[in-house]
Amino acid sequence: MRKFLILLSIILFTSTVVFAAKVPDEVVDYIQAKVPNADVRFDGVVILPDNTIYLPLFPSLFSDIKVLHVKESIPANLDIDSRPDVVIFNNDFVLLKVLSDGNGKRTVLHMANPPLQVRTGLLPQDMLVPSGLILPENLKGIKGNLNIDTKNEDIIMSTSKESFEEFLSGGNPVRQSMIPQLNNKRVYISTNYSKNIQVLEPATASPIYSLSQKSIPIDVEPVRNGKFLMVTSYERPYLDIVSVADSRFIKQISLGTNPDEIIIDEANNKAYVTAPSSSIIFVIDLKTMSIMQKIRVNGYCEKLLLAEDKIFYVDKLTSDIWSIEVDNNYTLRNIGKFPNASSLAFADNKLYIASRTKSRVAVVDYETLGLEREFLIDSKPIAMIKYKNLLYILSAQNNVIQIIDTESDDTVGKIKLTADGFSSRLNIISDTNYAVAADVKLNKYAIIDLANKSLIKTYSVNVPIKDVKITDRVRLFD
Repeated sequence: MRKFLILLSIILFTSTVVFAAKVPDEVVDYIQAKVPNADVRFDGVVILPDNTIYLPLFPSLFSDIKVLHVKESIPANLDIDSRPDVVIFNNDFVLLKVLSDGNGKRTVLHMANPPLQVRTGLLPQDMLVPSGLILPENLKGIKGNLNIDTKNEDIIMSTSKESFEEFLSGGNPVRQSMIPQLNNKRVYISTNYSKNIQVLEPATASPIYSLSQKSIPIDVEPVRNGKFLMVTSYERPYLDIVSVADSRFIKQISLGTNPDEIIIDEANNKAYVTAPSSSIIFVIDLKTMSIMQKIRVNGYCEKLLLAEDKIFYVDKLTSDIWSIEVDNNYTLRNIGKFPNASSLAFADNKLYIASRTKSRVAVVDYETLGLEREFLIDSKPIAMIKYKNLLYILSAQNNVIQIIDTESDDTVGKIKLTADGFSSRLNIISDTNYAVAADVKLNKYAIIDLANKSLIKTYSVNVPIKDVKITDRVRLFD
């Protein structure tokens, strides 16, 4: 009986590590206090701002402590902000620094006599192993059942050039000047003609590389300041998580149904992912990159909008518009039927609904659900975003952005995009006062200054555009 209990405890410990590799909160707080902007990834890997990587080793039993501190390091007497090769905390949690030769081979410090905490520790069994990692022979025990892959078969970066000539119009773009608003940014372009996400430096026409996906992407959303991309793809029942720094699928979340749109709530560490055919919206925890909850909704949800503590969507089959009150246990509320709704916006407890065919915006009071008013806008509105007390409405027919004051419904400005173009996407660039409009006809993207109601610059690219996302540049691993 005693042997059985010992075996059972070992199995339970191993299972806990496999499925719950969560770095203790006090360790996370300590690391981020010593090294601001350090990233403790959801699989336990620690990445410092200079791309120093640490692998976590979990003890079989954490020591009971009052105040966390570094108990031992190699070299000696160094804290984590000095980037030592080994860090052992007084709760027996260990960090091993990943050492690189710059040619794709990685390892950890070879120690003739590793400390006890290192020898008996265990790597998270769901950890994404850094490509090219080779462990010293006397540390093979720390990998458990983890597959240490050194073949780089999961690298999805491709530097081969794709030919899109049959889909492009005109010649190669002339030399384009850089604008300061795009310093330290990266441009991600998805297209209807390739499974690859094209990665461009701002102000350049051709991709520097691409990220190969399993199928043609539907939606691509950067998260965590561009460190990861969340991707949904056609005929694929997964939410794919791409690590930008090492150009790999870091996780593939099985949803059991085909996902579509993604909206990000960085403030609350959540993402919402629609599965229209199953009438489900998945709530994803951005800290663990796992499913938190499934929200059952009515109808075929599209045109998702997250505003304040509410989610809005249009039922494609019935033209009903619904709200989901996030802070009220995801309670559904029917707003009413609005045919041909092309875009939604929410401001001052009022829902703005753009009609593509009628070229007007209906304003609904959220409390009473009464129609307050309607006003006319430019023909064929296709996208709409809110900035302070302004609505920026992209209208396709004349390729123009109309700016509406939500307090008076007056037009306070217009931004003319490229003549003869057809822009279909308008996305806010996260944590900035800028937006990007994607022209799917002329393969251009325009940078909009939302604060000054102006067009800053338009760029041409050598790839067909479906959507453009711009986020912070992430330094690639060696």
